[in-house]
Amino acid sequence: MFDLTGKTAVITGGGSGIGKATCLLFAKQGAVINVVDINEEQAKETTKEINDLEGEAYARVCDVTQQQQVVELYKQISTIHILVNNAGISHIGKAHTTSEEDFDRIMEVNVKGIYNSLFAALPLMIQHGGGVILNMSSTVALVGIPDRFAYSTSKGAVYAMTMSVAKDYVNDNIRCNCILPGRVHTPFVDNYLAKNYPGKEKEMFEKLSKTQPIGRMATPEEIAYLILYLCSDEASFITGSDYNIDGGFIKLNNP
Repeated sequence: MFDLTGKTAVITGGGSGIGKATCLLFAKQGAVINVVDINEEQAKETTKEINDLEGEAYARVCDVTQQQQVVELYKQISTIHILVNNAGISHIGKAHTTSEEDFDRIMEVNVKGIYNSLFAALPLMIQHGGGVILNMSSTVALVGIPDRFAYSTSKGAVYAMTMSVAKDYVNDNIRCNCILPGRVHTPFVDNYLAKNYPGKEKEMFEKLSKTQPIGRMATPEEIAYLILYLCSDEASFITGSDYNIDGGFIKLNNP
């Protein structure tokens, strides 16, 4: 099951966190992996791990906010069976404390970055008879949490883009879904705690973990397994759907 042999996957933000876990898992299942990341060192590290395990992967340095870069890269890759739009950044702040510069940057990466990827990949998928797209949204697209105004705005847009693409391309044999992760223990979380709560990292980590009814954060690998399912042939009847993977955060905290 979940065999990706013969499939070519493009995974943005593949150099770390959920993106890296997805790259490694997809490679294990037989896919050819294009590790797309703005950080060359991290892209090469993920690629090396895959190649050392006798998988096939290529490091692709690209800024997803630059449409021409994305178009040229995807044309070079040519055949794209699976696209995982994972690249994104976060931001802390309320509406009145979020600067215009910060708001624009969040939208540039989290929204325009996915649009650029869709713009470049969809014609190639149509040309080759179809494909699968998985977009990374978040629980904050549906549920308000403190101090995440710009981030929540961007992830709500990702949710809406997913439904639009699923509707527009269903007759082109292209499936498009999104997942809504809760808190995931990635390097971003550790860096955030170190920066904002020096000396209290462990205490704050426990506090953030317990906001999810299951009592902990997810691992990147747990998120990657859901991405694998939705991008596999076993999920061939699923499109235009959103999947919470949040330890019960949305449903159990908001009955």
